[in-house]
Amino acid sequence: MELFFRYVKENWPDLLVFTGQHIMMVLIGLLLALVVGIPFGILASRNRVNARIILTVANIIQVFPSLALLVLLMVVFGLGTTTVVVGLFLYSLLPVIRNTYVGLTQVDKSIMEAGKGVGMSPLQIMLQVQLPLALPFMLTGIRIAAVIAIGVATIAPLVGGDGLGREIYSGINMNNSARLYAGAIPAAILALLADLALERVQNATKVAGR
Repeated sequence: MELFFRYVKENWPDLLVFTGQHIMMVLIGLLLALVVGIPFGILASRNRVNARIILTVANIIQVFPSLALLVLLMVVFGLGTTTVVVGLFLYSLLPVIRNTYVGLTQVDKSIMEAGKGVGMSPLQIMLQVQLPLALPFMLTGIRIAAVIAIGVATIAPLVGGDGLGREIYSGINMNNSARLYAGAIPAAILALLADLALERVQNATKVAGR
């Protein structure tokens, strides 16, 4: 552990840069997944045919091994951060789509009928009734997607990406445990912090919805 702390003390500026790169890749990939996944989740909730097609495609993407998917994407996008971000986007899609779909389909039909009864349009019912009630489910999907993305981002260096994975793989290649832990421990902490933060937001939405 002494070697680890010494390494961190001597290289903390670089570690901060790698951590920032890691966070940015995850945030961009997750944001893209929200922009695409939530509309697809809404579309899937409309009828069973849509749900079957959309969830099947998302499941197929999810079962691809992360490294294999990144290698396939590398053929299209080349080496670099773009490949990693696209991979994180694809890996984050299923939790976002599935939990949006589940949340919307769990909304009590009587509440929606009440909205129609007071003259609300389908769009108003979706925005003002269904989505707010489905929000706790959707946040569960975002939590899962965030943790997955933080983990997958650690293999970014294998396709020319940046982030904490650089320290992990440098430590492995150089048989340097201090360097390996300097990448692995912050990545694990990021995953825990993301999960805890989103859990608090999710709990707050549950309390507000009561």
